[in-house]
Amino acid sequence: MRPGPRNLITDVAGLRVGNADDLALKSGTTVVVAEAPFVASVAVMGGAPGTRETDLLAPDKTAPGVDALVLSGGSAFGLAAAQGVMDALHEQGRGFAVLSARVPIVPAAILFDLLNGGHKDWGVNPYPALGRQALANAGESFALGSAGAGAGAQTAQHKGGLGSASVVLPGGVTVGALVAVNPMGSVTTPSGRHFWAAPFEMGEEFGGLGPDPARGFQPLPDSRKLAAMAGMGNTTIAVVATDAELDKAQAHRLAVAAHDGIGRAIHPAHSPMDGDLVFAAATGHRRLTSPQQLAEIGHAASLCLARAIARAVWEARPAPGDTLPTLRQDLGL
Repeated sequence: MRPGPRNLITDVAGLRVGNADDLALKSGTTVVVAEAPFVASVAVMGGAPGTRETDLLAPDKTAPGVDALVLSGGSAFGLAAAQGVMDALHEQGRGFAVLSARVPIVPAAILFDLLNGGHKDWGVNPYPALGRQALANAGESFALGSAGAGAGAQTAQHKGGLGSASVVLPGGVTVGALVAVNPMGSVTTPSGRHFWAAPFEMGEEFGGLGPDPARGFQPLPDSRKLAAMAGMGNTTIAVVATDAELDKAQAHRLAVAAHDGIGRAIHPAHSPMDGDLVFAAATGHRRLTSPQQLAEIGHAASLCLARAIARAVWEARPAPGDTLPTLRQDLGL
């Protein structure tokens, strides 16, 4: 098991990712799109999700595939980013065919970043334009950290961000993860100097800080985020993807398995104040040859997601008006 050539979700054949963000707003949008519609499903384990078109992703629903997936800041306002993506895809002739009509299918999920120090006094909702811009920016390479849907993200102790990671399994199947990290919980151990995800790091992709040497139970410190934001403003939203051929039911199992990555990398996770959600996508470039492969892909997705969460925080950058420091600032780096 090794990272793909970019160590990004775009190592999954056919996928592209685009970011758009506004530094003054301290928010943004990230879009996952492919060359053709792709199979997708979703699993929600947080108590406060914000979503659009996710009902269509259930295995018993009619839509065979989606045209794009959207992760966005902006709380419920950010769901409008999907409208910008949908409109742009319609202009390109993309969408689910209904006789002579075409309707792009663009499920979306949002995180709450309205109290992070950015300017939120807009007159016109900025998220449709951010969604359209993110789609236009889609490519195989994209920025991590304070970018896209992670531009204004925060964790309990540090700035959050956008993260990604990938892995190639021994049989050649590729699995990747993309995540906007904005949880109630902490991505670092109680010392604040090590990642919960450290045991899963490949190389020094999030600093090579290693596991926390402290033994036994260590109580978490008081949350800086809760103190600054009166307990509001959470959620980790992610996409895991594979180039394997999966149906919607299998994609749903993939999304469920990937949630283990959130639990490994964030403490606590899946709280009543988080909207933790994972989309799963499959581009169908490789056929499965045994039932065991789906379990292997799900395990790989959970590891990729844990790594991507740590990368998001490691790559976060300071900016004027921040209400929390970056981890690197705390470490003096």
